Amino acid sequence: METVIEVRNLVKRYGDLMAVNGIDLDVQAGEVYSILGPNGAGKTTSVEIMECLRRKTSGEVRVLGHDIERGQKEIKKRIGVLPQSFNAFDYLTVKENIEYFGGLFDKRIPTDELIDAVQLQDKRDVWFINLSGGLKQRVGVAIAMVNDPDLVFLDEPTTGLDPKARREVWEVIRNLKSRNKTVILTTHYMEEAEVLSDHVAIMDEGRFIAMGTTRQIIDQHGSGSTCIVKGANDAAVAALRSAGMICEANDGDLLVRIEDKGSLPKIVGFLSSPEVTYDEVLIKGSSLEDVFLKLTGRKLAEAEQ
Repeated sequence: METVIEVRNLVKRYGDLMAVNGIDLDVQAGEVYSILGPNGAGKTTSVEIMECLRRKTSGEVRVLGHDIERGQKEIKKRIGVLPQSFNAFDYLTVKENIEYFGGLFDKRIPTDELIDAVQLQDKRDVWFINLSGGLKQRVGVAIAMVNDPDLVFLDEPTTGLDPKARREVWEVIRNLKSRNKTVILTTHYMEEAEVLSDHVAIMDEGRFIAMGTTRQIIDQHGSGSTCIVKGANDAAVAALRSAGMICEANDGDLLVRIEDKGSLPKIVGFLSSPEVTYDEVLIKGSSLEDVFLKLTGRKLAEAEQ
C-alpha cells in the first residue's frame, strides 16, 4: 500500500523542553492511525508538524510524498484538519459555515454531500451556536473534508463530549474510512483508539512507547488474561494460593492470572470446594490501558493530572 506519512527521528524542542523526542512513524493510505496518550504527551505538536503548521527542530517528515519544508503548498491542498479547539461562525447555519470554508478552495465537495456524510441533514439550517458539542464536532469534520482531502487530521475530536455524542462522532470517522480517506486521530481515550484504529502509537513524554495494531501491542506488552472472582471468601483465596496460583485481592474481588489454556479449568476446580463461596467469575483480557500502566507505571488518567 502507498505510504502517505513517513516520519524519521522527529524532534521538537522548546528551549529545554523536549516536546517530541525522536519519533518514527509510517502511515499507509486508507487506514485510521491513532496517536494515543495523555495531554502533554506531544501528540498535537507532532501532528501540527505534519500539517505544516509548526516547524520541526530536526528529523525528516514526508506527507503525501512531499517534504514538509519544500512541499507545503502541495501538502496543504490535499489535507484536511480538525484542530483541537475547533470553532466556526456562531451566527451562520451549518450549511452556510460549510459553504464559507468551501469557498476558500478551488477544489471542493458539494455542501449537501458533506452534510449527508456527517449526518446533519436535519440541522442544515440551524445556527452553529445552537448546536450541541457533538454536532459542532460533526460540522468540524465536514469542514475538514470540504476540499476533498486524501488525508484528514482529527485532533482530539471527541474531548468533552458525552458518551452518546462521542459514539456519533465515531460513526462519522468510520464513514471517512469508508470513503477511502486516511485518518490521523489523536486521542486520550483508550476505547476510542481500540474501536476505530487500524494501527495505534502510544505516546508518552514525547516518545512512542508502543506501536502496532491493538492486538499486536497487547500481545507484546500486555499481561495476558485475568480471572476475576467476585465476592470470593477467605477459603477461595487460600485454595487458589495453596495451588500456586498467582492471585491478588482487589476491593473484595480476587484477581487470578491465567497462565495458559489449562489454567481456567484448574481455577474452576479449586472454586468448587464446599467451603468456597463467591458471587461470579469473569474473564478479562489485557487492554491498552493495561499496557500503558505496565510501560509507564501509571494509569492514563493519572498521567492527565
